[in-house]
Amino acid sequence: MEKRTAACLALLFAALLFAEAQTAFDKKLKSLYRNSVTTITPHELSSLMDSGTPVVLLDIRAPEEYGISHIRTANFLDYGSFNTRMVDKLSKDSPIIVYCSVGYRSERVGEKLKSAGFKNVRNLYGGIFQWVNEGHLVVNKKNHPTDSVHTYNKNWSQWLTKGIKVY
Repeated sequence: MEKRTAACLALLFAALLFAEAQTAFDKKLKSLYRNSVTTITPHELSSLMDSGTPVVLLDIRAPEEYGISHIRTANFLDYGSFNTRMVDKLSKDSPIIVYCSVGYRSERVGEKLKSAGFKNVRNLYGGIFQWVNEGHLVVNKKNHPTDSVHTYNKNWSQWLTKGIKVY
């Protein structure tokens, strides 16, 4: 019985630590986001993808970030050189989900897409960090599952609570 109690207490402690870290991350995101692009949670995106609903997923980080890992069906568009001509072939009605590390850069791209007339643009809340923190799959440049995530730099790595931090 003592082992069971100890295990329960350890689980409770871990849950409290995760909740505290998530609250701090949420506060950080609130300070970064303009709320100019509707967000979608990782859970909502995963459900949407599992349903077979066609969605255009755009990873707008830097090439080295994308190469370490990305969401399996994501298309790469470099944030540093992004312009709306890169998405000229997409229907303005296509459901488009943009993401980056935490959602700041993708929100900027989402704003540009909306200004260009795209009607169904959403930003992945918490970016790839939140996606991985919630246990969703990412793949490397060979399309193999990986635990590694490029965290942009050491300072930003604090927001990735699962996986292997690369910067």
